Amino acid sequence: MENKNHTWSFSSVGGVKRVNLESGKDLMALGSLDQKLWTALSCPVQGLEIDSKTLELIDSDGDGRIRVPEILEAVKWITSVINNPDDLLKQENNLPLSVINQNSEEGKSLYASAKQILQNLGTPDATSINVAQTSDTTAIFAKTQFNGDSVITAESCDTADQKKLLKSIKECMGGSEDRSGKKGISEEKFLLFFENCDLFSKWHAVAEADAVSILPFAKTTEAALNAYTAVKSKIDDYFIRCRLADFDAQSAAVLNTLLARYEAISPKDLSTCLDEIATYPIAKISAAKPLPLSGGINPAWEAKLNAFHTSVVTWLFPNKTEITEAEWNSIGEKFVAYNKWISEKAGAVVEQLGIDTVRQIMSGNQKESMQELFNKDKALEKEAANIILVDKLARYYRDIFRLLKNFVTFYDFYSPEEKAIFQNGTLFIDQRSCDLCIKVSDMDKHSTMVSLSGMYLIYCDCVSKSKDKKMTIVAAMTNGDIDNLIVGRNAVFYDRDGLDWDATVTKIVENPISIRQAFFSPYRKVARFIETQVEKFASAKEKEGLDKATAGVEEAGTKVATVPAAAAAPAPAPTPFDIGKFVGIFAALSLALGAIGGVLASLISGLLGLKWWQMPLAVLGIILAISGPSMIIAWLKLRKRNLAPILDANGWAINARAIINIPFGNTLTNLVKLPANARINLNDPFKKKKNPLLTFFWILLLIVAIATVYLWKMGYLATWFGAN
Repeated sequence: MENKNHTWSFSSVGGVKRVNLESGKDLMALGSLDQKLWTALSCPVQGLEIDSKTLELIDSDGDGRIRVPEILEAVKWITSVINNPDDLLKQENNLPLSVINQNSEEGKSLYASAKQILQNLGTPDATSINVAQTSDTTAIFAKTQFNGDSVITAESCDTADQKKLLKSIKECMGGSEDRSGKKGISEEKFLLFFENCDLFSKWHAVAEADAVSILPFAKTTEAALNAYTAVKSKIDDYFIRCRLADFDAQSAAVLNTLLARYEAISPKDLSTCLDEIATYPIAKISAAKPLPLSGGINPAWEAKLNAFHTSVVTWLFPNKTEITEAEWNSIGEKFVAYNKWISEKAGAVVEQLGIDTVRQIMSGNQKESMQELFNKDKALEKEAANIILVDKLARYYRDIFRLLKNFVTFYDFYSPEEKAIFQNGTLFIDQRSCDLCIKVSDMDKHSTMVSLSGMYLIYCDCVSKSKDKKMTIVAAMTNGDIDNLIVGRNAVFYDRDGLDWDATVTKIVENPISIRQAFFSPYRKVARFIETQVEKFASAKEKEGLDKATAGVEEAGTKVATVPAAAAAPAPAPTPFDIGKFVGIFAALSLALGAIGGVLASLISGLLGLKWWQMPLAVLGIILAISGPSMIIAWLKLRKRNLAPILDANGWAINARAIINIPFGNTLTNLVKLPANARINLNDPFKKKKNPLLTFFWILLLIVAIATVYLWKMGYLATWFGAN
């Protein structure tokens, strides 16, 4: 792939010399291109407008990022299995079978696999194949008995016994999904099943070898243990109470439960009080008294005690209607060996089948028969892998050149008719559309890097009800004004599929948008300052007036409350007018107005002192003095706007500048325009009506002013007034 003698061509795009990928030879020689000349050195697999499955196939180490060696390996492989690498530049969805290089062993295999896929899909005469077909493994393998994935389904079985065994294994071990989309069993689960069958059978053999100790009640030992366990704590409680009664005869009445507890439930429906009754002793307490099994039993425990009597006592002590404490303790010893055996249970996963079924499965040749099916399936592993490899071929054929245009060079980004793979959609806000919108993968990293881009950026949280998803995007505002752009404003984002998302501005990174916006920026700042000061002054005066009015009302209310109406003192005389105070205020205002008037007079007199052709130049000079610095700063920043920091914050490793100068920036943000040949009705019913007399007055005033300046400059005014 490396061709050191290859002649490259370059173009100056975005302030950087970028290589041109113009032919298949260029692609094959990429290994010889110095990596310092690549626009990017790595990019993420997710979040880009290109099939992520294709990127995952290129990402050979599976770390979620694509690097130069992985791209070179992908290009090397695809160019080795097709006849003409120039075909990759077409970026076609359909892969013609004729482009596959059948002169190589791998090419022959891929061609045969592609034909097999079309055969399985029911289109054997097709001459091309696409990603939609190659990626549908369910349809490809739906009618195949074996597909090389080491999973056997019912369709893979030849006999009824194999299908029955398959069902048993799925019930015990759980199923595995076959490439055909059907449920089967994997070879791993198959082997594990028989391993557990062997363990379960050997565990049962231990009990069968010592049945007298381990199974004292034969096949009913488990039921007997359950009946014993159900009454154990209550019978233990009974015999302890009896021993206490033997220790102190007076305690028997207390141990048999207080009379007050019976009195508490006697008015109730006793059928609803069984939980309370169950807390009473199982039988009446008496010193050294055996436990009765057929009469005098607590009604709440009668059923459980009968089950214990039938399954345990009758087996050990036939015809007994009561048991002593010693007999009760001996019953517990019968289950010691059984409990130990249960604790050592092995192969429990197949227990649901029963020991007889397990041994039946182990005794025949069912394991060998099923293993033969797995061997047949594995024999097709290479063929099936080649079928899967056709999907890789179709994806690379369609996507590899597009990836190269957005990795080796940013061709799509700088092409007016294309969009780069990192441009995720269009944001509509404030009568403009922003095409440079990028998904944000790491907000913390963005916060530290995006200021280096020099762009005016808007961060938005987007919600799609149709997709039931949320995401954050950053949009670059490269044209228009910023007056109405504020945090909290709502907008609409359209993704590359055309689906709309509700967007809300959450953060703004301010930078110049245009030179025109920078020209008006000083005036807007002054106007905003004046507006803010006026609002503060008005608010302060309003508060002052309100405080005085409130204080007056409170003072009047206090006087009315404390002085009787009949004896109320006459109202105090009004405060005399302080002429000195107001003279001072008027003097201050006069000085301020005089200063402003003096500045204006000096300015006007200076202008009038100029020749007529110098006046426009003077006005222009004043404007440039005010707006010039901000325009120069904006121009310097606008010509250095760089997309690289934004992409770096998203996981890219950008190797070259991605400059967005003023002309290119204007194409990324489109301002509102009326359609061509649109008809406009200028009669706005809500427009403020003009007074013609007022217009006439201003025109007349302007004419008088111009005439006065002219007469003064020509010396006529001095002559006329000097004569007087």
